[in-house]
Amino acid sequence: MTRRFTGRHMLLTMIAFFGLIIAVNVTMARYASGTFGGVVVENSYVASQRFNGWLAAARAQDRLGWHVVPTVDAGGRLHIVATGADGAVVLGRMTVTARHPLGRLPDQTIRMVPGAGGYVADRPLPTGRWLLRIDLQAGGHDAHFEDAVRT
Repeated sequence: MTRRFTGRHMLLTMIAFFGLIIAVNVTMARYASGTFGGVVVENSYVASQRFNGWLAAARAQDRLGWHVVPTVDAGGRLHIVATGADGAVVLGRMTVTARHPLGRLPDQTIRMVPGAGGYVADRPLPTGRWLLRIDLQAGGHDAHFEDAVRT
């Protein structure tokens, strides 16, 4: 024996359907608002005014021919080799800021100590993926690099 499909059944079906849609939307909105907010620069007008200066600085850095290669050892300690256009190691003052890609962990400022053939971090990085902002000052020049590592 089959039951008739009544108005009450239709009402319950509609409530279940739209209840599911609303629940999924609320869940997605909570995840979206809890991760990367999308802000790349704080003030886009000011950034646009400084853009040509940033391009000139990038061209000057390219002319230096410096390259950096970051690696992480088994203990999570960051190693960076900085070389010049001639392949020689560039020694100077290096600072590194490690940022979590989604901002879930606080930024880590890492002190880099000149070591054998490059620079070694004074402490290991926490486990995960990190975006590195590497600032190098040597021979009266400044260079800025960005790279990513996984510990």
